[in-house]
Amino acid sequence: MFLYRLARNIVKIVLYPLLRVQVHGKEHIPKDGPVIICSNHISNFDPPVVAITSPRNVHFMAKAELFEKKFLGKFLLAIQSFPVKRGMKDRNALRMGLDVLEKGHVLGLFPEGTRSKTGKMGEPLAGAGFFALRSKATIVPCAIIGPYKIGKKLNVIYGKPVDMDVARENKLSAKEAVTKVMDEIQTLISEFDAQK
Repeated sequence: MFLYRLARNIVKIVLYPLLRVQVHGKEHIPKDGPVIICSNHISNFDPPVVAITSPRNVHFMAKAELFEKKFLGKFLLAIQSFPVKRGMKDRNALRMGLDVLEKGHVLGLFPEGTRSKTGKMGEPLAGAGFFALRSKATIVPCAIIGPYKIGKKLNVIYGKPVDMDVARENKLSAKEAVTKVMDEIQTLISEFDAQK
């Protein structure tokens, strides 16, 4: 916990002025209870940006290969990240994610699974939908609107929670549920673009 806060504060001091980070809608993140923050993925810097703009500590999944590097693996674990094997159904990662939520913490997810090279959202994977349907967490959509360039404004927008009750009642699949969340993220992006 101490290392997470230390790393978060250091990154915040560096990135906020460099990227001119503008945060909108933080009030949509509940002050307590389980939360899933679902964001689009446009850069490798997205996880630290979500971490420094969220008012609560965020647990992230990170690709398992990163944990194979001794120092980096220990550091990632210390800042509340856990490994996930990409390209397959990783039951251990699913259990760990549910455990984070059952303890009332915040889980940060990037439904696309990998960053977009075009800046446009890609097809979502079912993982985020699994957590949304299997937990009682509040689902908060997040739109990161770049570019990641020094001196340019980086906007991070947290939207109103996505209601999953109807999805559960209608027995939507995990893929259908995450698509619903991705639609909300796209709406945040479109509304922001329309205001320019």
